[in-house]
Amino acid sequence: MRILLAEDDRLIGTAIQQAFRDAAYALDWVRDGESAITAITAQAYDLLLLDLGLPRRDGLAVLEQLRQARHMLPVIIITARDSLEDRIQGLDLGADDFIVKPFAMNELLARIRAVSRRHQGSGSPILGNGILELDPASHEVTRGEATFTLPAREFALLQALLLRPGTILSRAELEDRIYGWNEEVESNAVEFIIHSLRKKLGSDAIKNVRGVGWMVAKGN
Repeated sequence: MRILLAEDDRLIGTAIQQAFRDAAYALDWVRDGESAITAITAQAYDLLLLDLGLPRRDGLAVLEQLRQARHMLPVIIITARDSLEDRIQGLDLGADDFIVKPFAMNELLARIRAVSRRHQGSGSPILGNGILELDPASHEVTRGEATFTLPAREFALLQALLLRPGTILSRAELEDRIYGWNEEVESNAVEFIIHSLRKKLGSDAIKNVRGVGWMVAKGN
């Protein structure tokens, strides 16, 4: 999952960046509202974490522009503003959720999972295709009677595939969901991660479409 963070506080941004790296999210970080709009125009994201008190263009203006353009990107507002009026205005402008600073990082991650489920049209916290079941909260994947806790890169890649079972994802699309702007993409990283997942889950768990990419089977 690739997330854009729009936050001008360096301490908060750094803490979120580290927590999200540990949680296997690809995170890009901008520090003002204009840069947020530019990033969203240039890159496909799964979710926006939006501070309200941004320089150059505040968060509410960013949100209003996105929704006026009918951009359906999920948005969670993260802000020190805790008034009822701010919450109402943010939600009425199209935010999916609102969390007030300071917050526990685990709560923010849980809210991201909840918003993602709503946008996928699923109430279940488990991703699956009838063969594999992946728990985003614990990073555990189950096939049959076997359960494995996945390291960050393996989880991120398998999550990307299970979010769209039956859809072929190219190397570039998978790298896009695993690596943020400032992370080096290692040579043959995707092949290495898939090889490791297949050793755990079986050679048929992830299918290769030669010259195109990889996919997991669509469930019945």
